[in-house]
Amino acid sequence: MPEYAEIHYKFKLPWSLLYKKEPEILIDAPFQIVPDEPVKLFVVIREANRFPVFVHSLTATFSCDKERFQKEERIGESISSPFYFRSVDCGKIPPGKYKVDAVLHVQFGKSEKRIRRFNLTGLNPSPLCITVLKEPVPKPKDYLAGDTHVHTSLSADPVEFGASPAVLQQAAKAVGLDFVFCTDHSYDFAFSESDYMQRTDANARYENLQKKIAELPPYPQMIAGEEISAGNAENRNVHLLVPGNAFYIPGEGDCGRKWLNNAPTLSIANIVSQVELPCIAAHPKEPMGRLERFIFRRGEWKECDLQKNSKNPIVALEFWNGSRDKGFILGRKFWISELEKGNYILPFGGNDAHGDLNEYTGVQIPLFKLKRSHAHVFGYVRTVIQSESPRSLHRGMNLYVTNGPALWWKLSPSGATFYFKSSTDFGALKTLCFFGKKKTEIRERQIDISATRFSDFEFSAEIPFGDYAYIRAEAETEINRFALTSACPAPTNNVHT
Repeated sequence: MPEYAEIHYKFKLPWSLLYKKEPEILIDAPFQIVPDEPVKLFVVIREANRFPVFVHSLTATFSCDKERFQKEERIGESISSPFYFRSVDCGKIPPGKYKVDAVLHVQFGKSEKRIRRFNLTGLNPSPLCITVLKEPVPKPKDYLAGDTHVHTSLSADPVEFGASPAVLQQAAKAVGLDFVFCTDHSYDFAFSESDYMQRTDANARYENLQKKIAELPPYPQMIAGEEISAGNAENRNVHLLVPGNAFYIPGEGDCGRKWLNNAPTLSIANIVSQVELPCIAAHPKEPMGRLERFIFRRGEWKECDLQKNSKNPIVALEFWNGSRDKGFILGRKFWISELEKGNYILPFGGNDAHGDLNEYTGVQIPLFKLKRSHAHVFGYVRTVIQSESPRSLHRGMNLYVTNGPALWWKLSPSGATFYFKSSTDFGALKTLCFFGKKKTEIRERQIDISATRFSDFEFSAEIPFGDYAYIRAEAETEINRFALTSACPAPTNNVHT
């Protein structure tokens, strides 16, 4: 999973190759900036309560083609708290793709040090990459764009931690999001922030997340929730996203703190009957190794886990979890198989980011090795819904999932009209494909129809339903940005909501 890396935990051993007598220190920044938003850098420091540090200043050098300029910020703070987040406003800058060489001048006791980007063991620092967009992110009127799978600093354990809700809200505004589902691990609420193995009051910690979010400005909308470790039909741990639940729901099966005492706390059926809120299957087909299956008793989502005949069936499958990898391919196949059976479950996209505004850094092998990647970045994949509230979700509704272009449908009595819109930032259209399943057939098929071109960046196509039970669309741009729609059911179908 993507995360800010924890380098101090030794699992009760006397050593770790990752360990150093310094707090974790990172400089982060949103990967993209929408027009008219300032560029902000974020200083992230963790465990300064154990390793106090004085932060003198931050220097950031911006480079774009031949342009080069510098931003300096005097901080002058002595940090001794478990978590420290500070934003540095660099102002509005012209559109372009920037490399940012960020250096933090700090002091440990009498020893001064310059930290370039981060102080994580074994990783070579590299510049931040920030794209300042030329045009607004394409999105139809009255739609809301959000990251549906995000972890805050409440998700903290022996290998990872996230960013504060306040930092995530500022980053959400910068990248062009309207809402964020803050879905922290259910098991992390149950253990102390200062001692990962020490039990604490999970209800109080969840209420603390709700309080922190309630104190934030109203926009972008931040919604407290959980990523719950739940038991599937095989009594294995899978993950369930529940945004907006009023109370804490336990789930400790795969917390890693109880070794092989790893049976699920509650079943999926038990949880969905309790919350009476839209519930989402997180990364339902993500591949995992035998060791992960054994130690954490993890499994995958199957058709019988979707609670289709319950009062609160699973509303969406979050199979686009940061990148179009094997989990995406298998998850998309699972989703289509449900559509073909008449279950118009929604496609969802999120990033599973623990901070990770620009790239993710995390533990690859505990005690030994860290990793980094651009595969999961906060706000990169987004779910865009036609609704006044991101909490108002039901199967068969109108939404699309994207990492750039907009792709949506409008229903008419005889058919559906699909619209595609991109920008110079996300590329001209390369492919636009339509799919549907006829009522007399078992499998969906590609629909051969030409779209009307308005420009390289804007197309539409009107498709009559005929004997199709549903129609959906997928599009890709010339720079490999992708979007897919939810299924548009024929009006005569009995769509469960």
